[in-house]
Amino acid sequence: MNDEKSINKEESIFVQYVKKRKELIKDKKVLQTTYLPDELPHRKDQIDKIASIISTALNGEKPSNIMIYGMTGTGKTAVINYIGKELNKIDPDKDHCFYLYVNCEIIDTAYGILYDIAKQFIDDINQKIPFTGWSFEKLYKEFYEEIESRSRVFIIILDEIDHMISKKGDDIFYYLAKINEHLSRSKVSIIGISNNSKFQEMLEPKAKSRFGGESIIFPPYTKKELEDILFDRIKDVFEPNVLDDSVVEYCAALASRNDGDERMAIDLLRTATDIAERNGDSEITTAHVKSAKSSIEIDVVEESIKSLATQTKILLLSIIKISEKSNEIITTGDVYNEYRDIASIINVPILTQRRIGDLIQELDMMGLINASIKSLGRAGRTKEIKLDIQKEVVERFKKDSIFKKLDDYRPPNQTKLM
Repeated sequence: MNDEKSINKEESIFVQYVKKRKELIKDKKVLQTTYLPDELPHRKDQIDKIASIISTALNGEKPSNIMIYGMTGTGKTAVINYIGKELNKIDPDKDHCFYLYVNCEIIDTAYGILYDIAKQFIDDINQKIPFTGWSFEKLYKEFYEEIESRSRVFIIILDEIDHMISKKGDDIFYYLAKINEHLSRSKVSIIGISNNSKFQEMLEPKAKSRFGGESIIFPPYTKKELEDILFDRIKDVFEPNVLDDSVVEYCAALASRNDGDERMAIDLLRTATDIAERNGDSEITTAHVKSAKSSIEIDVVEESIKSLATQTKILLLSIIKISEKSNEIITTGDVYNEYRDIASIINVPILTQRRIGDLIQELDMMGLINASIKSLGRAGRTKEIKLDIQKEVVERFKKDSIFKKLDDYRPPNQTKLM
């Protein structure tokens, strides 16, 4: 029986790959973007400023709120995690403060965010707060009462907060910013992290005024800084004569052209290493990095667009056409009008504006557009839409066969629609 179930190695397709693979690195975890090194080169100023602000928590005082701004791959989350590790060294038993982190791109509902924060300091969370089922108001009251009962300073980090607010509005930001009104023994300080430097323009006046706080900017890394980061991270982890300095410099150069993205530099080196190992090569070269770049950039965008349903493709084309006509802000109403025109010409059923709003959100989640909620004060809110696809991809998309009827269509006073 055991013989029948055992795998014959000679028959397994994996044998050839296992035999061929050559291990070139001693510790692969250092090339994971989630790895937190002992030092963070070129972020000392930001670390010092954040640490100086929140150090008051160790004396039982409420630190100022902080907004951190910086593009993807500028070390924002790494610095926050580093600060948390250092804070744990001086206050391991949480005698003075709790340091609580939530990623608002992953958990993007107000209820979910409060629940995720709560489970980090409430041991018997499931007995006190249900994962779903309560109203937000009931959850919020239970949340601040639990905080108050602990007589501590709570530092709450809302990473990628701009992603959530652009989709769901700023309610959670507002409620957390005003939570100290319900507290006397405990205190709460908020650290928001945003890729969007105009984040505060997305907030309603009441949320903006309650938050206040200090701003800290994380500038893009330079090529030299990216080289320092990579060399610092990989020292003593590669086998001898495996990695030439020029390879690291090439990774840094490519990433520096992509807004100084540290994650891209690390991803390139990790993928290049993996390609070399799979090939059974004894060293990593710039050719492996070029292959890694191609592998990383295999056009996920184009594949995503190809897989869209017909109605969503028409919606995307509507946004493209408006973008080509004008550089002005695009609203949901503009897009819906354009969508109706194109859908009529192609002869497909016209969806409701509400359904189109849902599809706009789907395109935003896929990264094909940026759709953010803009406050108009007393006039309410609107959703501003921006295309986020490379021009060459757009041109290929416009040749999709479902748009053939547009080529033949001749509206009044116009020779061609596209």
